[in-house]
Amino acid sequence: MNVWVTIGLSALTTLSIALAVLFILWLVVRMVGRRIEWLIPAYESIRPRLRFFVLTLALLITTMAVEGIDSPWWSVSTRSISLLLILSAGFLIQSVVNFTVGRFISAFEAGDQEDADVRRIATQLRLIRRLANVIIGILTIGFALFTFPQVQAVGAGLLASAGVLSVIGGLAAQSVLGNLFAGVQLAFSNAIRRGDVVVVEGEWGTIGEITLSYVVVYIWDERRLIVPSTYFTSKVFETWTRNSPKVLGTVFMDLDWRVPLEDVRAEFDSFLAGNELFDGRASSVLVTDATGGHVQVRFLISAADSSQQWDLRCEVREHMVTWLQKNHPEALPLSRVSLSESAAPKKARSQSSRT
Repeated sequence: MNVWVTIGLSALTTLSIALAVLFILWLVVRMVGRRIEWLIPAYESIRPRLRFFVLTLALLITTMAVEGIDSPWWSVSTRSISLLLILSAGFLIQSVVNFTVGRFISAFEAGDQEDADVRRIATQLRLIRRLANVIIGILTIGFALFTFPQVQAVGAGLLASAGVLSVIGGLAAQSVLGNLFAGVQLAFSNAIRRGDVVVVEGEWGTIGEITLSYVVVYIWDERRLIVPSTYFTSKVFETWTRNSPKVLGTVFMDLDWRVPLEDVRAEFDSFLAGNELFDGRASSVLVTDATGGHVQVRFLISAADSSQQWDLRCEVREHMVTWLQKNHPEALPLSRVSLSESAAPKKARSQSSRT
């Protein structure tokens, strides 16, 4: 009975001290947070894991303070609390890292998203956060397992044969490790960034997520294309926002040889002058080909980004077709058939024989 009283008093004391520490810490955060704007959000973010860590630490101190208990259940309880303390410490560190990196990401995402450097740094920070979480998780589980003497003995044997195991593990996880290293390479080589407009496997979309093993491409029709990271390091793909989101677009039309090009140019320039999608960088009307009974006219336009460029191309095509139909129907493409002179007498003789 005295042992239970000792355990209860020790637990009550350590838990009271832990709660007092948490309360004092909360008061300090409230007072200092008036001058440091990020302190209160940071505390709110890590508070659940911080409480769990402090209370677990208090229980472990209780088990260490009570002596003279030689029982299997007591050793199991002590070992369990130790494991919980290690795991809670890992979770707490992850929470701190996530909040810290998240603030930097939010700061960059609040900036100019048309700036390639801003999107590059934001992409790298996201990958660093994921990589840090993985490393912290692996180390936490490793420390937790090595609290068991049996695992320590196995670990010593594994270290002794690390060369053989590394070869076997590398062969077995070649694909996984390849995607892992490819993901890191993508983030820090600036090959792609979150928000880049790309064409992958014939699909036009935007880079939405870059993880340690795969890349998610947001297709324009709201589909999602999941691509392994190694794809972007081993195959050719098309990017429209390497240095700037501004792009040029073209509209091709096959018209008749009688098309009045000067009138077409004037109407085209007039339409662009009043269109909000046109950014004013480049525009022209040129005949790029003249074969097969038609002339091919190219309308060159520029826009601030690929989405506006697509809309502008559609509007230019629709407007010019409608304008030609109303004002110059002779410019619309026609198919001509020419009969040779030798065919005419034969037709005449055939008609006379029937009469």
